[in-house]
Amino acid sequence: MAIQNPPVSQTRSFSTVFLIEMWERFGFYGMQVLMVTYMMKKLGFVDSKANLVWGAAAALIYATPAIGGWVGDKLIGTRRTMLTGAVVLALGYVMLWIPSNNPTLLYTALGVIIVGNGFFKPNAGNLVRKIYEGDDTRIDSAFTIYYMAVNIGSMVSMIATPAIRDYVGNHYGDAMGWHTAFGACAVGLFLGLFNYSLMSRTLAHIGSPADTQPVQAKRVAGLLVASLVLVAIAAFILQSLLAAKICVYLAGVVILGIFVHLIRSAQKSERAGLIAALVLTVQTIFFFIFYAQMATSLNLFAQKNVDLSWNLLGLHLYTWIPEQYQSLNAIWIVILSPVLVLIYNTLGRAGKDPSVAVKFALGFAAVALGFFMYGFGALGATDGQVSSWTMIWGYGLYSLGELLVSGLGLAMIARYVPARMGGFMMGAYYVAVGISQYLGSVVANFAAMPEHISNPVESLNIYVGLFNKLGFVGIACTVVAVVMLPVMNRLSRSHAESHTPLPAVRSEEA
Repeated sequence: MAIQNPPVSQTRSFSTVFLIEMWERFGFYGMQVLMVTYMMKKLGFVDSKANLVWGAAAALIYATPAIGGWVGDKLIGTRRTMLTGAVVLALGYVMLWIPSNNPTLLYTALGVIIVGNGFFKPNAGNLVRKIYEGDDTRIDSAFTIYYMAVNIGSMVSMIATPAIRDYVGNHYGDAMGWHTAFGACAVGLFLGLFNYSLMSRTLAHIGSPADTQPVQAKRVAGLLVASLVLVAIAAFILQSLLAAKICVYLAGVVILGIFVHLIRSAQKSERAGLIAALVLTVQTIFFFIFYAQMATSLNLFAQKNVDLSWNLLGLHLYTWIPEQYQSLNAIWIVILSPVLVLIYNTLGRAGKDPSVAVKFALGFAAVALGFFMYGFGALGATDGQVSSWTMIWGYGLYSLGELLVSGLGLAMIARYVPARMGGFMMGAYYVAVGISQYLGSVVANFAAMPEHISNPVESLNIYVGLFNKLGFVGIACTVVAVVMLPVMNRLSRSHAESHTPLPAVRSEEA
């Protein structure tokens, strides 16, 4: 619900969502960066099991926003649901803070995080859409900057939490190190909630109709019971890899059915946009299979086959902690986001801004080159270890592709999907991403290490074999995206011809 002449500017409203999202991502990625190695080193999981458990958790983390978007649209309001999600997430990180290596506690904590993310994620994105509702000239740039918020938070936490783990572990014991690092995720989210309490008035005029209605006690009680049930279901799924596989593939069928139903039941003027959104969502699924390698195969590659010393012109600059390499993704995105925003705005003013479909094709090409970079770096490996620069440039190309695909995925939903379906379709988009996360863990297990292999030279060949295959798949995705461009252009023109943009939301402030 965006109103004309709001009491604060778009920029100030956007800043409030930007900052709470930044702190929420600090917590999430601080947890993610450690999770696979925590399961292996502290719980004794083999790499294939750790990959699949995290893949199932990631799938559910991305799938539950389909429910959270509906809760925000229909039950308690977009703003309230986002805030509820942040509180629930903080509780999940507090549970990981407890110094216990009981797998059941881990599964339950991940279940709480899954539910909290389901409430938070779609509603934060939907608030950004509502802030810029009708302002098509700024929406790509707004979502790219919003995506940068994700990566500022994740960049800091992915550097900080491994360092906290090592420092505390060296001084107070290994177990205390792991759980203190998880506790830092909770502290970050508490800071985000405090900041939001100071700035929340800037969003008072933004939200769904439910935000303007009094909260009904029955709805809150029902939501609490449903949330507890979802936590229990999620914990059960994580303990059963078969159940996880069934749920993920079933979700794929359901999400396709939802799109087909919405396209068939939509007004004629809405169908072209929905079909375009479906095509781009399918492409996004393939992209996130690549993305899932960051916490799985690329993380384990850094553990075994990367020289942790970062040198420049013979000078030693930094010694990495293996998990910290994941922060390269966020570092590159923070660097590249303003550059892409400048390019989008410049081309937009000249009427030459490429379509989202073109950006998707370019993104896949960049991802393919990124994965080939690891194979190229292996040519100069010493004793089975590649240079840190191989990781830096590989992540750079991979991150450029991510910005072009994932960074615009939310903008794609905002542009092509009718506003009345906004919250739900944001959730549906994340279900598609969740499916990719699990499929990505399945792909990562093609590089699972046999028990008899401990030599870095042998493990290097296994990892590089996977990365080269992913590079060729990236080329195939690029070709398909290019072939689909004429179809996407026709759908975009049809959508534009039948779509009359709403007046832009403007402030009377200078």
